Amino acid sequence: MSHKIVQVKDAMTENGYQFAEGMLTVAEGIKLAREHNAKAIIINKRHDNDEYGLVMLADIAKQVIAKDRSPERVNLYEIMAKPILSVPSSMDVRYCARLFERFGVHTAPVIENNNIVGMVDYTDMVLAHFTEGE
Repeated sequence: MSHKIVQVKDAMTENGYQFAEGMLTVAEGIKLAREHNAKAIIINKRHDNDEYGLVMLADIAKQVIAKDRSPERVNLYEIMAKPILSVPSSMDVRYCARLFERFGVHTAPVIENNNIVGMVDYTDMVLAHFTEGE
């Protein structure tokens, strides 16, 4: 039985995230997320040999709200995940789903030519893999 190949680039979304500097406060990050309707904030690299960081709004709930910390006094770099797991745009979504399961993640940036070009999550993969008419 042959499998339909659906690449990550066919499933990813090009919105829902925003780039920011790690020195921004969580309050500034929340404002940025609101302005751009983003659920994820990708923390920029500081230099060529650095890695991207990631702050999901869920991270803010877990590490700021739940711990009763002040969003005006916590910087994004303090709560970000870094380095982050990213996936190439050409990867088959079946392997991406397996990678997510193995490492316990549910969303990841999509990389093409060493740059982030989108985000992918389980929902994106399912909807792209099982298109209408199948």
